[in-house]
Amino acid sequence: MSDLEELIAAVVRDEVSCAATETRYREPLVGFAAAADERFHMLREVVEPTHLLPVDLLPAAGSVISFFVPFGEAIVKANRKRGSEVAREWAVAYVETNRLIDRIAGRLISELAARGVDAAAEPATHNWDPETLASRWSHKSVAAIAGLGSFGLHHMLITDSGCAGRFGGVVTTAELEPTSRPGSPAVERCRYLHDGNCEVCVKRCPAGALTRAGLDKHRCYERLLLVAAGFPDRGMTDVCGKCATGPCALRPAV
Repeated sequence: MSDLEELIAAVVRDEVSCAATETRYREPLVGFAAAADERFHMLREVVEPTHLLPVDLLPAAGSVISFFVPFGEAIVKANRKRGSEVAREWAVAYVETNRLIDRIAGRLISELAARGVDAAAEPATHNWDPETLASRWSHKSVAAIAGLGSFGLHHMLITDSGCAGRFGGVVTTAELEPTSRPGSPAVERCRYLHDGNCEVCVKRCPAGALTRAGLDKHRCYERLLLVAAGFPDRGMTDVCGKCATGPCALRPAV
């Protein structure tokens, strides 16, 4: 790992470990992808036709930095116990972690600028098309390209630290060593996709938006807006997370 890559990883770890939040976290994960990786173009087919490319955020983009901030185990357990009701701990974690991710991105941009390297970032959330609900910069899809995980039945990215947490990232002109390359063999982390023996995420979806056939984003979002109305003092708490509390919440299920 180069000095610049070590600096980036250290910044992410420092911000997470020193976060002045009620939310507790586990060790963050960091990955890198080449801005020219052909899989970024594929996101316009599988996510959203107008999905941004790294060069749309930064014309001279060389690499993409992706990171995952995993929630502490107590937060997952709290949301598991509340049935269809969203645990306060989960709602707080969603809001606090989105802010933390934006702080991490801001510090990375500053640290890189101090070394003569340009960088840019998209917000941690609420950067989607209001009609299709598809993100114009899918942090979890970018994380998959950077080798941080693989998708499960619940359309969440399952990392080596599970899926309960939030993703963020930064595009930079720096040339960083990719942690995943096109054509790399996929590592299966979802039990259902491995052998068909798990549908916990489907069963726990209180809106019935998640099935084996796919995810009804609009039905899901209607549920999130109802949850947000129950946390009016917390800001943008359009969150649920029930599908992310199964056996792959804290670690791969396979």
